[in-house]
Amino acid sequence: MRVRPRAVVLALPFVLLAAAGAARATQVKIFQTQSQAGFLAGKVEGVSVDALGRMELAPRAERLASLGEPFLLSAAVHPDGWVVGTGNAGKLLKIDKSGKVSELFTAPEPEIFALWVDPDGTVFAGTSPRGKVYRIPPAGKGAKGGKPPVAEVVFDPGETYIWTLARAADGSLLVGTGTQGKLFRVQKPGKGEVLYDSDDTHIRSLKVLPGGDVLIGTAGEGLILRLGRDGQVRTLHDAAQPEVVAITVAPDGTCYAAVISSEASLTDVPKEGPPLHAGGPGKPGEPTVTVTMGDEPASGGGAGGRKPSGPRSVIFSISPAGVVETVWSFPEETVYDLLWRADGLWVATGLDGKLYRWADGQMLLEKDVDERQIVSLLPGENGPAFATTNAAAFYRITAGKERSGTYTSAALDAGQVARFGTFRWRGESPGGDALRFSFRSGVSSEPDRTWSAWTEPKGSEKGSQGSEISLSGLPRGRFVQWRAELRAPLSGDTGKSPQLYATELSYRQENLKPKIDLLGVLDPGQILVPANFNPTNQVYEPAHPNREGIFTSPGAPPEDEGGRTKVLWKKGYRTLRWAASDPNDDDLVYDLAFRPVAAQGKDSPGPEPDWMKVAADLKESYYSFDATVLPDGVYRFRLRASDRLANEAANALTAERVSDPVVIDHTPPVLGEVKRAGDILRVTVRDALSPLREAVYSLDASAWKPAEVADGLLDGRIETLLIPDPAAGKPAGGLLLLRVTDASFNVITFDLSKDR
Repeated sequence: MRVRPRAVVLALPFVLLAAAGAARATQVKIFQTQSQAGFLAGKVEGVSVDALGRMELAPRAERLASLGEPFLLSAAVHPDGWVVGTGNAGKLLKIDKSGKVSELFTAPEPEIFALWVDPDGTVFAGTSPRGKVYRIPPAGKGAKGGKPPVAEVVFDPGETYIWTLARAADGSLLVGTGTQGKLFRVQKPGKGEVLYDSDDTHIRSLKVLPGGDVLIGTAGEGLILRLGRDGQVRTLHDAAQPEVVAITVAPDGTCYAAVISSEASLTDVPKEGPPLHAGGPGKPGEPTVTVTMGDEPASGGGAGGRKPSGPRSVIFSISPAGVVETVWSFPEETVYDLLWRADGLWVATGLDGKLYRWADGQMLLEKDVDERQIVSLLPGENGPAFATTNAAAFYRITAGKERSGTYTSAALDAGQVARFGTFRWRGESPGGDALRFSFRSGVSSEPDRTWSAWTEPKGSEKGSQGSEISLSGLPRGRFVQWRAELRAPLSGDTGKSPQLYATELSYRQENLKPKIDLLGVLDPGQILVPANFNPTNQVYEPAHPNREGIFTSPGAPPEDEGGRTKVLWKKGYRTLRWAASDPNDDDLVYDLAFRPVAAQGKDSPGPEPDWMKVAADLKESYYSFDATVLPDGVYRFRLRASDRLANEAANALTAERVSDPVVIDHTPPVLGEVKRAGDILRVTVRDALSPLREAVYSLDASAWKPAEVADGLLDGRIETLLIPDPAAGKPAGGLLLLRVTDASFNVITFDLSKDR
C-alpha cells in the first residue's frame, strides 16, 4: 500500500480593494474563502462543510478502536459488533460494541478484501492472492478449549483475487473474482459454479436487489451490469473510469455506483519486475497483489490499461427504469465505499479521510478524520460506522453534534512579505461567542517554530451575523493562517451549531524595488510600432539598398516574433528597448534621460554633464525618437522604472539603469585618396564615428557589385577599397560610381569617373 503525500494548495481569487477613482492606488488584496472547495483546502476537525460552503459542527463520531495492523481492507456488520479484514498478515478481527478487539482468524494469504456475515454470526472471508473463501463459524461452534473457532475453506475458485461476497436471493453465496472476471455461485461447501463469465478483468462489486436481480460492477472497463434471475445480463452503464468500487440501493429502487480512475485503482497487477504485495516479496511462482491507496499513479494505467482523463471519482444514480445520471464528481478524491441511509447517500473517500453525505442535491462534508482513507461504510443507528486505513481504525457516528470543532486554513501565500490588515467573516454565532478566531504568520511556507504564536485579536463591529477583526498586531510575513473554533452554546438551544459562510483576509505586500533586466538600443533607423500600425503617408525605408539596380523602393517591414510590435525603418531615428519587472506586480512607468559622454583626455578627463530629459511617464517598454536633434557624438541614456502609480509618493521605489555608449552619427563617410594600379583603383574611404558596413560599385549604371577590401574585411572607420576598371585609359570612360554605407546607415555615392 503506497501513499504519496500531497501538498495542500489554496487557490483563491485575489480581489483588489480600492476606493472609486483610485483602483490601483492602495494595492490591498484579499484572501477570500466562500466555497466548499475553498474551505476544504484547509484542515477540518469536528466540523462539516456543505456544497454551498457553509461550515458548522459535524455529527459526533466516536473512535471505537485503533488497530495494530498496517492496513484495514474490508468490514461487515456482526451480531456482536463488526468484523474487519486486514493486510499484510491476513487477519480477521472482531470489534464489539464497546470497542474491544479480538482475533477470529488468520489466513495463509496476506489480504482479506471481502467479507460477508450471516445473521447467526457466521463469517465468510475472501482472501488474496491465490484467492479462497473461508467460513468462520460463530463463537462456541467449532471452537475447542476456549480457542477461536476453526475456519475452513468452503470454496477455491482458482482465481487470484476474491473481491466481493454477497448472499443471493436463493441463499447461495456469490463470489466476485479476478483476474478472469468471473462471478461464482456457491450452494454447497467446496462446490461452486460460474454464474457469469465477464469479458472484463475483475468482478469488483456486487449488490443483490430486493427482487433477486444482482448489480455487478467490473474493473478494467468500468461496466455496471444487471444480472436477472433468468440469467440474462444487461449493461446499464459503461463508465469512462475503469473501476466500479461500490454499489448501494435506496428504498425506491434507485441504485448508486461509484467509479474511480485507473491511478486510484486497487486492481492493478504489475506485469514486469518482482511482484509485491502488502506483506513484501512473494514466493517464486506465487501470484501476488499490489494495493495502491492514494494518489500515486498505478503502473500500467489500471486493470484495463486505460488512462482516462477527467475526475478521479464519479458517483452515478441508476433509476429503476435504467436511466443513468451523474450525481457528483470528485476531481482529486478517491471514493472507496457508498452507503444509503434515510438521511441520504454517505460517501467514504481518501486521500484525506473525508466522509461526505449527499442529500437534496448537495454534497456535505460530515467528517474529516486523521487517517488517510475511509475504506468501508456500515449501517448504524445514528449514522454509519466506518473503517479507515493508513492508519487502521474503526469509528461510529453517535447521536448529536460535536460540542466543539476547529478549522485551520492552509498557509495563505501573499507572494512577498506583507502587512496584514483586516479579517472579515460572515456567519451565525449563537450566544455571541460560539465562533472564535486566531491568527499566525511567518516567512516559511510550512508553519514551524519561526512562525508567530497563535493570537486572538479583539474584533470590532462584532455581532451574531459577522464581525471585522483588525490584524494590525500580527507580525508581518509572507504567509498567514487563520483558525476558527466553533463551540456549541452552553445554554439555550444546545442543538444549534454556529455557522461560518465566508471569510476575507486583506493584506498589502511590502513594496519592493522594480528590476530592470535589459536596456538596449536597436540599430540606427529601426523603430518599434504597434503591430497594427499603418504608416499611411509617412515614409519608411528598407534596411538595405536594392542590389538589382541603383534605384531602391520601400519594402515590407519585418514583424517582431512576439506579434505585439513590428520593426520599421525611418532614417535618422533611434530606438531604446528595455525589459523590467516588479516583485509586487505593480504597474511601472518609465523616465528617459541622456547626456553626452565626457571627453576623456589623456591627462584630465572632462566632467560628466548633467542628465537631460528625453521623455517621462512612459508605459511602453520601448521609445523611438528622431535622433537628428542630437549632433554627432557618443551618448549614454538613463532609464528609470518607478512604481509610483501603485504607491503613495513616500513609498514609491525606483530602479535605474544606464545604457552602454550609443553612437549618434548623421555624417556619411568621406572620400580619401584615389590611386590607380593598372586596371584597379585603390580608393580610401573614412568615417568619423562609425565603421563601414557596405561598399558597392556600379559601372555604366549596371547592378551594384561588392567592392573588394584591401585587408579582406570591411569593418574599420578607414578602409582601402579595390575597384576594377576594365575600361581604364579608354577615351569613352563611361560612369563609375562607388556607394558606401556606414554602421549608422549613412549612405553616400562617389563619382569616380574622372579617375578612370
